[in-house]
Amino acid sequence: MSYLDHTYVVLLAGGGGTRLWPKSRKKTPKQFLKLTSKESMIQVTASRITSFIPWERIIVVTNQLHEDEVKKQLPELPPSNIIAEPEKKDTALAMLVGALYAKSLDPKAIIINQASDHTITDKKEYISVMKSAAQVADQSDVIVTVGITPTFPSSGLGYIKIGDELESATKKLPVFNVESFTEKPKIATARAFISTGKYFWNANMYVWSATTIERSFEKHMPETYELTKALPSMEPSRFKKALADIYQKAPAISIDYAISEKATNLVLIPGDFGWNDVGDWKVVYDLGVKDLAGNVITGDGEHVHTLTIDAQNNLIHANGRLIAVVGLEDMIIVDTDEILMIVPKNRSQDVKKLVNRLKEERKTDYL
Repeated sequence: MSYLDHTYVVLLAGGGGTRLWPKSRKKTPKQFLKLTSKESMIQVTASRITSFIPWERIIVVTNQLHEDEVKKQLPELPPSNIIAEPEKKDTALAMLVGALYAKSLDPKAIIINQASDHTITDKKEYISVMKSAAQVADQSDVIVTVGITPTFPSSGLGYIKIGDELESATKKLPVFNVESFTEKPKIATARAFISTGKYFWNANMYVWSATTIERSFEKHMPETYELTKALPSMEPSRFKKALADIYQKAPAISIDYAISEKATNLVLIPGDFGWNDVGDWKVVYDLGVKDLAGNVITGDGEHVHTLTIDAQNNLIHANGRLIAVVGLEDMIIVDTDEILMIVPKNRSQDVKKLVNRLKEERKTDYL
């Protein structure tokens, strides 16, 4: 058996997508929405993964509120492979629990961690990179991160700096030591980073063996390790019942802060496959099909009704009603059953401020 026969994918589907409000809300976060194609983001992601990993080796970690939605959108997924988190505790615990579940099924498990709400345009290159990362993780006691080759200076993403190139099991791609992480630098700093050729975007695409990540938690997050160390010996139903107590006691922390920034066995493989995290409405516009005036017009259902006069470079997301636009440029217009949002395209990151204001004012019905 090759390493691929022991390779699992942990599909993270617990995010909130607050910058894509008002479409992305607690009951319908962005991974379950059709924002960039006729299928939802999680369906597109699953389709890409199942071209090289079978359904029985895909594990979805989601919030318990969305377990039924996962079953509905991914009917081919074995229901036992859905891990419903009792509460949000960030990526460290989600990734660890996913890895330990894979280990309970296969002690030799290699895990590819993949977000359910990112887009990738070059599927063939993605598969090649992920296979190479899994091969490295199988043959060495290392944490592999797939660094995305930057295409522009972004202040909304984290950066990973590489060090020396290593000899590795894969001949297809170089493998580098990781020197440091920098979280969301200013544009000028990001521009300087890119000019060196030594920095990659951090997409949280980690690949590791279940044994390696378990050891990493034992070393760097011993309390969390103690809470979870019995999980791999449990059969699925006991495994899931044990999560309520674990999630109540474990800290909420990202994988970068918990493990990556402390680890000395972290390596990077470059990835250049058209990745995007679809972090806000401007990205939806950038990925969309433009009409002759540069407008991207999308919506729910088969019928989208818009009327535009002298309107250019806008994103219009309709919801059944006619949306009429005159003389607007570079705007985002999103219509839903309860909410109409209008924001300049260059302030799409500020949508999160609207969500925060609603939280402050306790208008939770709109979240």
